Amino acid sequence: MPSQSTGDMSPAEFRDAAARLTEWAAHYLDTVEQRPVHHAVVPGLVRSALPAQLPEEGASFDVILGDVDRVLMQGVTHWNHPGFMAYFPSSGSGPGVLGEFMTAVLNQQAMLWSTSPAASELEDVVLDWLRQLLSLPSQFEGACHEGGSASNLHAVAAAVAAAVPEFRARGLAGRPGLARPCVYASAHAHASIAKAAVFLGLGYEALRTVPVDDRFRLRPADLTAQIAADRRAGWLPVAVVATVGTTSTGSVDPVAAIADVCATERLWLHVDASYGGPAALVPRCAPMFEGIARADSVVINPHKWLFTPLDLSVFYCRRFEVLRELLHVAPEYLAGGDPPGVRNVKDTGIALGRRFRALKLWMVLRYFGTAGLRARIAAHLDLATTFAAWVDADRRFERMAPVSLSVVCFRVASHDSPPDADALDRLNAELLRRVNARGEVFLSSTRLRGRFTLRLAIGHVRTSSGHVARAWDSIRWTVDELFRGHTQGRQA
Repeated sequence: MPSQSTGDMSPAEFRDAAARLTEWAAHYLDTVEQRPVHHAVVPGLVRSALPAQLPEEGASFDVILGDVDRVLMQGVTHWNHPGFMAYFPSSGSGPGVLGEFMTAVLNQQAMLWSTSPAASELEDVVLDWLRQLLSLPSQFEGACHEGGSASNLHAVAAAVAAAVPEFRARGLAGRPGLARPCVYASAHAHASIAKAAVFLGLGYEALRTVPVDDRFRLRPADLTAQIAADRRAGWLPVAVVATVGTTSTGSVDPVAAIADVCATERLWLHVDASYGGPAALVPRCAPMFEGIARADSVVINPHKWLFTPLDLSVFYCRRFEVLRELLHVAPEYLAGGDPPGVRNVKDTGIALGRRFRALKLWMVLRYFGTAGLRARIAAHLDLATTFAAWVDADRRFERMAPVSLSVVCFRVASHDSPPDADALDRLNAELLRRVNARGEVFLSSTRLRGRFTLRLAIGHVRTSSGHVARAWDSIRWTVDELFRGHTQGRQA
């Protein structure tokens, strides 16, 4: 229990507890594959196992760690399981976990250069490394945020500030002479773009959803037509969001063609590469990134496909002075602390409190190196191609989208004519439920062309060909079960 004289663990207690926790963490990472990927608890189970009020007396670390195993681990979805293939996997790689631990120990508040020169300058260095890996021009400046939603919010804010004079001083409300700003994105863009429009006071109506082609990519011709229609209707187009790796399918918008439209229309181009950005390291993916260097802002999430623990998103901006001027506030208690010429990181985002997020990314990049990262990402791309080939070769399945990166969208196909679409949706939903219940793999779902679709996303640092093969076996076995039950039901 905590010492009443010091109020904290003694160094000896901390050393012992840290050693216990290190062993616990190493054992967890070593054995996580033996656990079901997805929890099986019912709502309220974890809550009911914990006291409703904080106990009066403190507990020893042994008791606390025991409660982690006894209570919390029941309700954990194991994102660090190599069979996690739902959503976008987030790997807590070994060096990343150690970097997170060190971040907590150092406990840096990276709001000013003077509050942590190391945090400020390491962020500059590591984000410049990442900028080079993405082949972005040196004019791009980066900043760390907690997630892609925050990065996308800052991108839209910068776009509005660039397009609307006095936005910082006067805002948007109550200005009768100001046309309403609007933002363009594909039907498959991330939901955070809509949230950004709401948060910034543009309103949900300000988000223009541009149709996609048969590969689920934004259609530049439709974008141009929508912009023209909006100008005629008195709207003020301010930005276009192109996505490199959409959430549902992993599709990649034609960034170069969209950049042409933005140049002609004088609009801010934001590229959301939260998921797909790391593929820039793989030479064969270079065509997907044509035009990205012409963007005004770019986001990439190292906590998705760069094996860095949650949470870390990186926002790059070619015209960072626009955002810096928008967000600069200088109360007396923050004035005069930094020498001239240093970067004041508090003006790179809405948050004043900033964790030392760059530290764990630095450790991951140093540990793997460019070659190591490239090899792992290329292997994931190959595994997705292999899985898609298995789907294509099995007449019971159909693939619902091209494989652009490492996401495969598929479902059980109908061979009835005409098909019972709703029944087929129910069959695929039951397939997903049973596969996930087996515990060897965790998949997710989406809707494509209105139909229920299974979604397998490969991106965990420890996912191998064996894990993908096991996922495919589980899917096929489950389909066999479903078809046997369907046949027996019809015979009865």
